[in-house]
Order: sequence, then structure tokens, then C-alpha cells
Amino acid sequence: MSTATPDTEPSPGPAPERMPALFMSHGGPTLAEDAHWPGELARWGAGLPRPKAILMVSAHWEEAPLALGATSPVPLVYDFWGFPEHYYRIRYDAPGAPELAAQVKALLRGPGMPVHDLPERGLDHGAYVPLLEMYPDADVPVLQVSMPTLDPRKLMEIGRRLAPLRDEGVLIVGSGSFTHNLRAISPDNHVPSALAEFDDWGRRALDAGDVDALLDFAHKAPAAQYAHPREEHFVPLAVTLGAGADELHTQRSVIEGSWLGLSKRSVQIG
Repeated sequence: MSTATPDTEPSPGPAPERMPALFMSHGGPTLAEDAHWPGELARWGAGLPRPKAILMVSAHWEEAPLALGATSPVPLVYDFWGFPEHYYRIRYDAPGAPELAAQVKALLRGPGMPVHDLPERGLDHGAYVPLLEMYPDADVPVLQVSMPTLDPRKLMEIGRRLAPLRDEGVLIVGSGSFTHNLRAISPDNHVPSALAEFDDWGRRALDAGDVDALLDFAHKAPAAQYAHPREEHFVPLAVTLGAGADELHTQRSVIEGSWLGLSKRSVQIG
């Protein structure tokens, strides 16, 4: 016989497990055809705590003021050209995350930081390509937000303001590429020495916790202009550094090596 009374409150469930902050090199639409990278991403996802939701910041969405994408299922953004037709039929029907969108607004809105909604904006390939491998069942709610600036220090501050979401079970992901020069792409995966030098510099800066150097990579890194003719694929790392600022000593490169000559380096903090 139940002893509950009308005033009995249901016991709260277990507190969400604190999630790490990630930076991932996301590759291109053909990533799934690689012999190794999909398995590396799958193992990474399987080794993480189960997220309540995923917050994605992709190199492929620059929008100011900061915008929040769809919170209900909408078509993906196939932001690439000249690929075989089947790449434009890929689906990733992850649930929307309206509760997370409200939390993001509460954390970010303030003087100098307007936030607006773009409910028709679906996930771009910087978001869905790696998520297809990490969470292939598409059963974790996903929210994508735009990069309102390419200034690494401002992006790091956005990451800092979003950091409390980690304690709510939200996986914060900056998605870009550790090196990104499309003119250097090599079908036989030859890595130009300049890209290798940049990648090694970045690894050493991360290991040393040299955030100032990473934020000023355009001036501090060797071959920065060659590795990143435009900086949009490297600066999502600044969001990750901000979201993991209190645990930078835990950072580690989960995935290394190269794909078509570009670095696959992907980093976990926490």
C-alpha cells in the first residue's frame, strides 16, 4: 500500500553528469568513406557521458548578431557543391532543443550581445557530418548557434558564458578544422610541411595551456596564413577553450593524424 500523501514531491532524478567541451575537425561530406576517421569519431562518442543535448558552433555558420538555429526538425543545410547526388539526400533527424535555446538566450543576452532566432536554419555539414558518426541514431537533441564574429577573444568569452550548460548535461562542441587550406588537399594524404608545422605548434600550445598564443594564432603560429587562409575553421576552438576554461589542464587530443593532407586534430577538455 502506498504511503505517499498528496503533498509528497516526486524524488528528483540523478543530477546530469558534467559534460566535456570539444573541438572537432569535422572533415567534409565524404568523411564517412574514410577507412579510419568514422571509427575514431564513433569511439569518441561512445566514450563520452550521455549528453542531455548538444550545442554546436560550426565554422560554416557566420551570422551576426548571434543566431539560434532550428528547435524543431527542418531540412539539413547542404553547404557544399559539386558532390554526387547521394550526399544531398543524407538525413540527420535529431530532435530540436527548445529548452536549450532558452538557456542559451538567458546566458548570452545582455548589453552588446543580442541574440535572435532563425527557426528555418538547419544543421550544416560542420554539425551533422561528425554527429552522424558519433551519435548515428540521431536521438540526442541538437541546437546549432552561429559565430557572430571571427575574433577569437570574443568567441572565447561566448564559450565562458555558455560553460554552465556543461553542468546541465550539455555537450558544447566547436566544429572546424585544425588546418584548413583547400588548395593543399591531397588525394594521397600528403601533408605539406607547413601544415605539419602548424599542427605541431598547435599541439604544443595546447599542451602548454598557452591560451594567449592560441587566440593570437594568426601572429604567433608558423605558417598561419597557409594553414588558414581564412580563420573561420580554427576559431571555433576559442569557444571550446572558453567553455572549458576551468579545466584546461585536462585537455587532450583525442584524434590526430591527417585526412586529404589536412589535420584531423580534435580536442577534449574535461
